[in-house]
Amino acid sequence: MKGFSNKFSDLPDYIIKITREIWEERGIATLHHYYAKDIPVRSPMGIQKGNQAVIASTMATCHEFSDRQLYGEDVIWSGNEEDGFLSSHRLLTTATHTGDGQFGPATHRPWMVRVIADCACKDDTIYDEWLIRDYGGMVRQMGMDPRSYTAELIAREGGAANSNPVFLPENDVDGGYNGTGNDNEWGKRYANTLTRIMEADFTHIREEYDRAVIGEYAGAQTALGHDQVTSFWLGLRSSFPDAEFKIHHQIGMDGGMMSPRAALRWSLDGKHTGWGTFGEPTGARVHVMGMCHAEYGPFGPDGSGTGLRREFALYDEIAIWKQILMHAGD
Repeated sequence: MKGFSNKFSDLPDYIIKITREIWEERGIATLHHYYAKDIPVRSPMGIQKGNQAVIASTMATCHEFSDRQLYGEDVIWSGNEEDGFLSSHRLLTTATHTGDGQFGPATHRPWMVRVIADCACKDDTIYDEWLIRDYGGMVRQMGMDPRSYTAELIAREGGAANSNPVFLPENDVDGGYNGTGNDNEWGKRYANTLTRIMEADFTHIREEYDRAVIGEYAGAQTALGHDQVTSFWLGLRSSFPDAEFKIHHQIGMDGGMMSPRAALRWSLDGKHTGWGTFGEPTGARVHVMGMCHAEYGPFGPDGSGTGLRREFALYDEIAIWKQILMHAGD
C-alpha cells in the first residue's frame, strides 16, 4: 500500500497487526507513530484529543485488565491509496478484571464483549477515529448493574453538575475525515433496513432477515431469530420514539473469502420520552452513537433468496444512562 510500511499486505492486515502490536504485545509507544499527534478519538463517553491521551488511557486499561486479548473478527473498509482509507474494525475482546481502576476494585471476573472502531488512515497513520466498546456488557459480567454503575460513576466525578460530559454532536471536532463511505449495494441494502426499523417498520425484520439470524448486541446479548432481534431494536427505539435517526457512514463489501457485508455508523438524537430498554421516560436529551456490521447469506426469510444472516449492533448503555441520570440530577 502506498505510504504504508511494506510489512503490511493490505488494509485489513495493517489494522489487525497494529492492534495486536499495541494491545497484546504492549507496544504502547508505537502509538506515537501509528496515531497522529492531534487525533480525535470519539466514543459515546466523550472525545479524547491527541495520541498522548490515547497512550495514557491504553496504559490504564492494560493495568486494570492485564490479560486482555483482542481478536479481529472483520475489517470492512472503503477508500483508496491516494485519498486514504476508512476501516471499520470489529473485535471480540476478552479480559479478566485483575487490577483496580475505573471499574472499581478488582473483581477478578472475566468478560468478553465486542468493539467496533472506525479509523481513518493514510500514510501508515490513523488520524481520525470513532469507537464503541460494549461497556454495558463489561459491567454486567463484572457483577454490576449498568444503571447502578453509572450512578456511582457520576457520584465519583462530583455529581451531575460536575460529571464528565458524554459525546454530543455539537461538541464534535473536525479530525480531517469527512467521507461517507461507498455506494456498494450491500451497504445500501443494510442502510435501507436500519432506516425502516427506525421508522418503526418492524415487520421488515421478518421480510429481510434469515429465519436463523444471530444478533450480537449491546449488553453482550446474543439474539436468535426474528422475535429476539425485533425485541432488541424495539426496546431501543421505543425508549426514544421521537429521536432523529441519521446514518453518518456507510460501507458495503463483497469478496475476499467473506460473506457480502456492510458497516454503518449512525445516531439517534432526541429525548427519552418512551418506555423501553431504558425504563421510565424522563424527558432527558440523549444522543446515541451506534455502529453496526451485517453479514448476508443464501437463505432468506422463507428459506430462499438472500437474507441478513448475522448482525452486530453496538451502542454504549453507560453513556445513555449517564445522560438520563444527569438530567434527573442523580
